Amino acid sequence: MKPLVSIIMGSTSDLPVMEKACKLLDELQVPFEVNALSAHRTPVAVEEFARTANDRGLKVIIAGAGMAAALPGVIAASTTLPVIGVPIKGMLDGLDAMLSIIQMPPGIPVATVGVNGAQNAAILAVEMLALSDAALAQRLAVYKGNLRAKIEKANKDLAEIKYEYKTN
Repeated sequence: MKPLVSIIMGSTSDLPVMEKACKLLDELQVPFEVNALSAHRTPVAVEEFARTANDRGLKVIIAGAGMAAALPGVIAASTTLPVIGVPIKGMLDGLDAMLSIIQMPPGIPVATVGVNGAQNAAILAVEMLALSDAALAQRLAVYKGNLRAKIEKANKDLAEIKYEYKTN
């Protein structure tokens, strides 16, 4: 089984956030790999990873980073694959990381999800892959249908709660 998605993080301290992407991809049966690479501590390895990602059959890269958050942009600079950045909360509640990932120069786009939004990054990656994979598109539709069902159930449960002045 060859990975279609690569999940990259600046260090393993980011794993509690990034594992949400791992769990979602696993649930939707999308082959993926997980590695730690640092734009500042292992820049040569990051560039090599990004340059060879397409040749290795990867289709989407999810890159999580905190603080200066250079990793997603450095990867995007060396590949034509879509890169999804996940700002990791650290200093300044993750605002510093988010701004570093969002503010890319023209020609080097990085799709960016919310702070600690690894699960949404995985969903976005699956949506990209599902454009050319009908079976995956069906699994994604079921997943999203289950999200709707949870809210519908929540509203039914809320309807059962009685208050004197509650109108619904």
